[in-house]
Amino acid sequence: MKVILVMVSTLNGKITKGNDPHISTWTSLEDKKHFSKLIEDAKLIIMGSKTYEAAKETMQHKEGRLRVVVTRHPERYMTEKKEGVIEFRSESPGELVQRFEGIGYQEALLLGGGELNAAFLKAGVVDEIHLTLEPFLFGKGKQLIAEEEFSSSLELISSKKLNEQGTLLLRYRFK
Repeated sequence: MKVILVMVSTLNGKITKGNDPHISTWTSLEDKKHFSKLIEDAKLIIMGSKTYEAAKETMQHKEGRLRVVVTRHPERYMTEKKEGVIEFRSESPGELVQRFEGIGYQEALLLGGGELNAAFLKAGVVDEIHLTLEPFLFGKGKQLIAEEEFSSSLELISSKKLNEQGTLLLRYRFK
């Protein structure tokens, strides 16, 4: 199964502005359109519990599109679970990829925060990264990838300037 990490970041690797978990306040309209299209087309979306908590009020659940929230405490979300639409799991990245590949999924979007991104990267299960770079610098905020012991080499697939302000969409694959 192909796993694509999809993120938007400042030039210095911040995915939030300070403690504000909502990226919609600083990301470009062009990135929002790109992200919405990816979400609309995805059959399987994997995210962390913090990402879910920040986005759950605006999420639209649809049959045929499974969202998997990775959490250490899936029991906390029992009332929100809807089989085949939204599930809460505590498996490792490798176990999740094996599980969903085993039931026929061919691709997953990974929409994590820094900790989940690092766990999937460290496990070696991410195939591509689609990164929108916004022309901002934030002194405080959450990192694109939490500090972990791993190293990866990437190859640029494509780059595209999305607007006159300099927002860039970069696509990489792992070597």
